[in-house]
Amino acid sequence: MATDATAQFGWRVPDFPTDGSNSRDFRAQIEENLAAVQEGGFASAWVADHFVPWATWQDVETDTVECLTTLTYLAARYQALTWGTVVLSQSYRNPALLAKMIATLAWLAPGRVIFGIGAGWKDDEYLAYGYEFPPAPVRIAQLEDTVEIVRRLWTTPGPVTYEGRHYSIHDAHLQPKPNPVPPIMIGGSGERLMLRLIAKHADWYNLPGNSLETYRRKLEVLARHCADIGRDPATIRKSWACECVAVAPSSDEAQRMARSSPFYEPENAIAGTPDEVAATLAQWTALGVDHFQLRFADFPRTDGLRLFAREVLPRFTRA
Repeated sequence: MATDATAQFGWRVPDFPTDGSNSRDFRAQIEENLAAVQEGGFASAWVADHFVPWATWQDVETDTVECLTTLTYLAARYQALTWGTVVLSQSYRNPALLAKMIATLAWLAPGRVIFGIGAGWKDDEYLAYGYEFPPAPVRIAQLEDTVEIVRRLWTTPGPVTYEGRHYSIHDAHLQPKPNPVPPIMIGGSGERLMLRLIAKHADWYNLPGNSLETYRRKLEVLARHCADIGRDPATIRKSWACECVAVAPSSDEAQRMARSSPFYEPENAIAGTPDEVAATLAQWTALGVDHFQLRFADFPRTDGLRLFAREVLPRFTRA
């Protein structure tokens, strides 16, 4: 199957093992997969922001990586990849300190950082680690302050002062400035508040999970918010995080693989032969999505990932 679409693909670094692996084995699994990702021509790799496993079936004593320390270490090791956060919970770090952390990472890995952030959602994790978990409208307003502070510190010469509804800075300095400035990718789905914030502030929009029809509706709402503020929605890059991708030589094998994944949800899994997977992805690119964060169903094995790299990824790449 040929496609006229172009897209880039990223690998979703698991933040916790799903097969009972210990810390040492889990690290080896990640590094084996990242070697395949880098060799296979993937554009990026992505780390989520959690302190404990987020899937309800998972034992909370399972090892779970911290986002920014993990990402920084891996970005230094795998230098052919761009690295992104998918996505940071804004409440977990002071906004000015977060701006400084990402700016430093961008200085060390220029042009290879995507700053993904959202309003946060995992209430039990917030409360267990001592963070308040206010209602969604408050968290979204906090996120807006955070994005304003980060962007101003990255781009404004000299000291920066900002007085927001929830966060403020006073004569704050940030050097070195990131060059280039990392894209700000905002993840979320709330149609009234979150998508309006995305229309105002995002360089990229990311939707985790959900179906093709749901994403189509979100883009329609986003376009209306953009129209309200006079922004061309085409200036916002669209990405999608798929939590279950299964590619195999036969459809039946791929479906079995997908259904065995703890992240499987029928409405947003992609499973099939390379031709079938490419056809499904082409439906997403037809919506304007041109960057994907993919979690492969057969992790820690690399069979599906390598098959995808050989037979699907090249169909979306143009010389």
